[in-house]
Amino acid sequence: MTEPRTSYPVRVDAAPEPSASRGLWLVKWLLLIPHVVVLFFLWVAFCVVSVIAFFAILITARYPRPLFDFNVGVLRWTWRVNYYGYAALGTDRYPPFTLSEVAGYPAHLEVAYPERLSRGLVLVKWWLLALPHFIVLSILAGGGLWAGSRVSGDGGWNAGAGAGGLVTLLVVIAAIVLLFTGRYPQSLYDFVLGINRWALRVAAYTGLMTDEYPPFRLDQGGTDPATTPNGPPPPTPATPSAGGHQAPAPAAG
Repeated sequence: MTEPRTSYPVRVDAAPEPSASRGLWLVKWLLLIPHVVVLFFLWVAFCVVSVIAFFAILITARYPRPLFDFNVGVLRWTWRVNYYGYAALGTDRYPPFTLSEVAGYPAHLEVAYPERLSRGLVLVKWWLLALPHFIVLSILAGGGLWAGSRVSGDGGWNAGAGAGGLVTLLVVIAAIVLLFTGRYPQSLYDFVLGINRWALRVAAYTGLMTDEYPPFRLDQGGTDPATTPNGPPPPTPATPSAGGHQAPAPAAG
């Protein structure tokens, strides 16, 4: 019998690409430069906002809603860029330059706004309580998605994928398979999405956005199995073939 999933306030969804270029991933590093520049400044702002939120929660037990929405937007933007880029290679659709949710884009992130937060937990959750997750994610992602990232003193999180690590190895394997077959193996896709989802949940927790401790669980696949959608579901992709999601006639890169 399948173990029931408990709900979690951070929802991370993605829809696999029904039509994928065989070779676009070879130049995505160049195409992503504008996003990397913008995200650098957004993450500086994320850290500043998190410091302000830290003191606001400590005094009022509330995360100011405009600050919360901004930081969720940074995580959302980062997730779209990572999904397009080398943390997943999940889509060939160029990420939009916006903090807002984009219904038509295949990567989605939502965080339920907490009406009240613990004044005591805010002192320890972003470093001490999250430490076991840091250790597990460093094993799963190695020098890539997590160990190559930094959790700052205020709970800020840089979600860029670094060099090395399990997730990077899996994405490289998927890219090579995609280059020669036009297919992204479904099992690799599901596992890579699970690692990204775990990291983003921990990012929201260390970013002081929720008091609910992230589950020690690799929830694989594009649709988040641990939460209820806060809005419209992501678009339903074309039915994948047995080998993975594949275009009827894959476009040449």
